Amino acid sequence: MDKYRILIVDDEPDNLALLYRTLRGKYEIAKSTSPLEALEILKQDKFQCILSDHKMPEMDGVEFLKRTYEISPDTMRLLVTAYTDAGILIDAINYAKIYRYIKKPYNPDELTLTVENALEYWQLKADNGALINDLKELFSGTITAIVEALDAKDAYTLGRSRRVTFYAVKMAKALHLSETTTGKIELAGLLHDIGMIGVSDDILAKVEKLSVEEYSEIKKHVYHSVKILDDIKQLKDVVELIKYHHEFYDGNGYPYGKKGDEIPIGSRIIAIADAFDSMVTPKVYRNQVVPSVALAKIKEEAGKQFDPDIVECFEQILPSCIRELRELERQAINKAHQ
Repeated sequence: MDKYRILIVDDEPDNLALLYRTLRGKYEIAKSTSPLEALEILKQDKFQCILSDHKMPEMDGVEFLKRTYEISPDTMRLLVTAYTDAGILIDAINYAKIYRYIKKPYNPDELTLTVENALEYWQLKADNGALINDLKELFSGTITAIVEALDAKDAYTLGRSRRVTFYAVKMAKALHLSETTTGKIELAGLLHDIGMIGVSDDILAKVEKLSVEEYSEIKKHVYHSVKILDDIKQLKDVVELIKYHHEFYDGNGYPYGKKGDEIPIGSRIIAIADAFDSMVTPKVYRNQVVPSVALAKIKEEAGKQFDPDIVECFEQILPSCIRELRELERQAINKAHQ
């Protein structure tokens, strides 16, 4: 990349010109006096950073930056404001996902330094995203072999890792998570049950309902997963998601008793995908349930076992997920018969 690209937005032409003069030497700049026009620009092109004034007539800077997050979540967002109202700043952080705010009147050198820091952080995230892609390529053969080994060990797990990953990635994208985070969730979804390799075949194959002791052994698969993957330094962040995917939102899960936002969002996503697929997949000791019943059970556990916001997201995307999965199954059957 020759120059980082920055989109600056301010309804006051003089202020916009000052921002432009301050940054134009080092960066490639696009500018607009209209938030609505800027949103259209962002839809057509990519920027590493967006710098927006707060008080504007069409919409304020917080609302504008919130909308930019929906279009381009990986772009860094900076808010220029004369206000230091705590409510405004909290909204800017929580909803617009800003990196920093810049208080008026600002020193041009300080503004330049803030922009530089934001772009350094963007580059770090971009490098991490490239690392995730490299990891997927590096471990693709190994992960495929692991998933196939799980499928061979227990008929119940046949295809489960791929289906759980499918639901999890769809949720991550619907929640506008970054490509890096989504990539980690994809890897964690594929490997989340790797610890089942350490569970006795007798327990996995048992037709009757599991005893308390046998269920305790099943629960140990989380520890087995961590032990198997812990020495692979490149998968450190992925292991963190696997480690907590059986924690409950209210703190009553296992094995660590984490709750709420203490649980990584990727783990909270995988928990819902895993529970749903478990219910709609037939087991030797109980019948499967239809997707609508499984979804109803998931919704009953919102705020208890599951993050309610992610449950709401899952409900919205589930119909399209089911249609897509059925089409993929149909294509696979047709291919097998050719």
